[in-house]
Amino acid sequence: MVRKNIVLGIGMAVVLVLLGWGGYSLWRLHQDKLALQTRVTKLDRSVAGLEAELARVNKDNASLTDFLETERTKNSDLNKSLETEQNNNSNLAQALQAEQSRNNANFNQLQQLSGTVGTLTKLSQTDRELLQKYSKVYFLNENYVPSQLTAINPQYLYNKSAAIQIHTSVVPFLMRMFTAAAGDGINLQVISGYRSFGEQAAVKTGYKMSYGSGANKFSADQGYSEHQLGTTVDLVTSENKGSFTGFDKTKAYAWLVSNAHRFGFALSYPKGNFYYIYEPWHWRFVGTTLASKLHDSNQHFYDLTQREISQHLVSIFD
Repeated sequence: MVRKNIVLGIGMAVVLVLLGWGGYSLWRLHQDKLALQTRVTKLDRSVAGLEAELARVNKDNASLTDFLETERTKNSDLNKSLETEQNNNSNLAQALQAEQSRNNANFNQLQQLSGTVGTLTKLSQTDRELLQKYSKVYFLNENYVPSQLTAINPQYLYNKSAAIQIHTSVVPFLMRMFTAAAGDGINLQVISGYRSFGEQAAVKTGYKMSYGSGANKFSADQGYSEHQLGTTVDLVTSENKGSFTGFDKTKAYAWLVSNAHRFGFALSYPKGNFYYIYEPWHWRFVGTTLASKLHDSNQHFYDLTQREISQHLVSIFD
């Protein structure tokens, strides 16, 4: 009986322990459930907050997307406008270039016209007789006198007391030639310069009285003499005592052949010419351009046509 009670007591104790453990476990489970519910509630709140933030972000992204789309549209419009402006600028640049080309063409044409007008003006102010062929070809009437005449300085004359004139525009060329010759030890002197129609008639008459018809070989009739132009001089040298005879054998003549063209002078009557005897002392001013052309091509004034000669009239005093 006692054992039975012991066993029963132990059983009751075990049941109580089990019931206590079960109760405790149920309590712990309840507590855990409450904690889990609290966590779930917090998580729900966090999720709700995250969802709200996500919605706001999505809204912001949508706004940003709209903004970007608007900006892209604006940029596209700007690019189109820029392309249009670039095309306009390109067209304007082409138009400007075309206008500049036209302006340049007009300017060049204007320069050519100005040059032509200047040339024509210069020609109109230059005596056309100065480069005409006269020796038995063209005639100068008795009224022709150069526009201006200047007396040659006596120091350059063979006869210091003579009054010899030359065309005023030729004076500086003649003086430079004499200075250059003196620098090379050459003594050039003028023995004859400008002669009027009447003076030439007197000279020719004197020669005819002495030489008869033979005077025609070395003396021009009045109106056909280059001396009447005022651009021609007869040169001699003290080396030959002022004589025409043998002048072509002097150093002075050799110097003139090599240098006279630099100062615009050319030999009118070389050996073998069809007009007069060989006159190595007779030098005519034709301008540096024509004189240099004749010298470089080994030609003489009367070898050229009048058309060729007249092309140099505009630059005769340059």
